[in-house]
Amino acid sequence: MSPQNLKPTAARIIYLLDHCSTHSHLRQIQARLILSRLHINTAVAHRFITACHSLNLLDSNALPLYTTNLSRPHTFTCNTLLKLFSHSITPCNSLRLYSHMHTSGILVNNYTFPFVLKALAGLKLMKEGTVVHAQVIKFGILDDIYVGNSLMNLYAAVGEMGLCRKVFDEMPQIDVVSWTVMISGFREAGRLDDALITFERMKDESVMPNQVTVVNVLAACADFGALDMGVWLHELVNRCKWELDVILGTSLIDMYMKCGKINEGLCVFGQMSEKNVFTWNTVINGLALANYGKEAVTWFFRMEQEGLKPDDVTLIAVLCACVHSGFVHMGRKIFSSLVDGKYGFPPDVRHYACMVDVLARSGCLEEAHRMITEMPFEPTVSIWGALLSGCKAQTNMELSEIAAWKLVELEPENTAYYVVLSNLYAVLERWSDVEKVRNLMKVRGPTKCVGSSSVEHENKGNDLQWLA
Repeated sequence: MSPQNLKPTAARIIYLLDHCSTHSHLRQIQARLILSRLHINTAVAHRFITACHSLNLLDSNALPLYTTNLSRPHTFTCNTLLKLFSHSITPCNSLRLYSHMHTSGILVNNYTFPFVLKALAGLKLMKEGTVVHAQVIKFGILDDIYVGNSLMNLYAAVGEMGLCRKVFDEMPQIDVVSWTVMISGFREAGRLDDALITFERMKDESVMPNQVTVVNVLAACADFGALDMGVWLHELVNRCKWELDVILGTSLIDMYMKCGKINEGLCVFGQMSEKNVFTWNTVINGLALANYGKEAVTWFFRMEQEGLKPDDVTLIAVLCACVHSGFVHMGRKIFSSLVDGKYGFPPDVRHYACMVDVLARSGCLEEAHRMITEMPFEPTVSIWGALLSGCKAQTNMELSEIAAWKLVELEPENTAYYVVLSNLYAVLERWSDVEKVRNLMKVRGPTKCVGSSSVEHENKGNDLQWLA
């Protein structure tokens, strides 16, 4: 019998999968798997799934094979798929697979839920997460620390810090990951004081933070201005002899820059063996915010000389430096290079907003207005607001009127813009227009705008009927 006619063994298939390097080769192996029924072998299944993942064929090959061609794959095989999907750009496939396990009666265990909860956290699906939470309780695995941490992470991801804290308080065992999820969740929710208080509690409990913890606390220190805590963390980094990698080093720079310690931030930059665009952006933005406009521009050009390609955030940072320092000529030069394609991407509305601000603050009001009318985007509130501020500083009544009316159109509920218009017309003694604005206020009934936020939610169809 020729070798081609021999029935493939599991060992042979595993060898082929370990050495598979092309899509066509993998599909040939897949056909042999199905014909020989070897895809029910857990060792072979694990290797096949890993090969699919390495060749970016996980969605098109592995999922149909184990949810269509095999009604009840082994729990280990499903958990392997769940893990890879939850870390991929298609975490919804974790939920589809879990739905298949649920409807097909495939056993779940304590390894199943962390991956499902991670996918739910990535998709920010609160309602479905509470259903899975109930299923965790039903299966009696709430005491598992990995499941508990995953539940905490889900609630933190959707901003439900009360529920996150409840899970934390009820866990029989907590570790550094549990504390870090709490700190990170509070920071993401803007509750910086709670994040720092939680870290203090963690220290009191003698729990040693890891580098992920430190990065999150440094971010809270940066936004809260907690310099003393940030310095203590820097000393901890030195005591532990942790390498100042890109993430940790950049976090330290950000903390020092936002706390006004520019030299200390630059010192950390000099100690880092590797920097990326985020590191440079942090330095440039920090200098810009501290009104070191000249230095920020210098670092921008130094970045280019070092061979690093600026991204959209870099350009916003350096244009902001031009705004705060009044570098109108430099702002024009950098913006013109951006428009000409020097950096490989076109300017977006944020870059136009910065440039309008540069021109308006420098008194180039006609140029700023012309840029607004010619830009390929609908002007935002910030853009018209920048023009209005410049017009008020230069007492340009004509453009002030145009900008104020545009702001009224964009935010008809904001009283401030009506007041600006009314005052403008009063200065010009256009009393009929003053009355017109006041009547408009009465009709629209605007209220004082004390603050607002918006959340965009895109609800794409998914296979979550099992969670209904």
